Amino acid sequence: MRANKKVLNIKFLIVIALISTGLLAFAASQAGAEEALKQQLLVDASRISIENCVADPNMQWFLHHLQNAKGLLIVPRLYKGGFFLGGSGGRAILLVRDDKTGEWIGPAFYTIGSVTFGLQIGGELAEVAMMVMTQKGLENLYSTTFKFGGDVSAAAGPYGAGAAGAVSSFNADFLSFTRAKGAYVGLSLEGSVVNTNYEWNKTYYGKPVKPVDIFVGRSASNPGSAELRSAIARLAK
Repeated sequence: MRANKKVLNIKFLIVIALISTGLLAFAASQAGAEEALKQQLLVDASRISIENCVADPNMQWFLHHLQNAKGLLIVPRLYKGGFFLGGSGGRAILLVRDDKTGEWIGPAFYTIGSVTFGLQIGGELAEVAMMVMTQKGLENLYSTTFKFGGDVSAAAGPYGAGAAGAVSSFNADFLSFTRAKGAYVGLSLEGSVVNTNYEWNKTYYGKPVKPVDIFVGRSASNPGSAELRSAIARLAK
């Protein structure tokens, strides 16, 4: 009788262990799925942000010259103060245009911090699209971190309904276009720091990847970016 009871206890413990292992695995998979959702939400928000930009009559220069950009860095939500990691900035994604095919590749994930704001109301301030105009700009985005005004130059792009036909004389590595979501005046990228978000890239692609792997090696892809890439390709024609 004691032997049978001992066997039953062992079986019970085995069952409990298996259930616990299964629950832990399920919890881990759920946590991974929730983490991956963050990246997809940023990708989807970036698509909506770009569509909002080109629908704005003041953003016609951006629309007409997007096909000339080497890449596009999108910050769908730019925050002030403690709304973003205790400072000013936001999360960004980069897409790069293939010079030969015109195809848009990516995205890769970044953070941008220490942005300088003028008069503002509220926490969520703006959405920003930055056209990468030079190879130098791209190469800095392939690195771990860089600073606007130090490693690369940035300037505000032509804005206004009458700017569509303006000829750009800018020599900047980046041209920035900002749409306010709150009442504020002014935004400067000078001194802002951009960092590659390796953890988000790893989560989104299911393996450790660097920006150069995504854009040059073309060794990572995610079907969740298809709508964003198609939207930009359509607008850049």
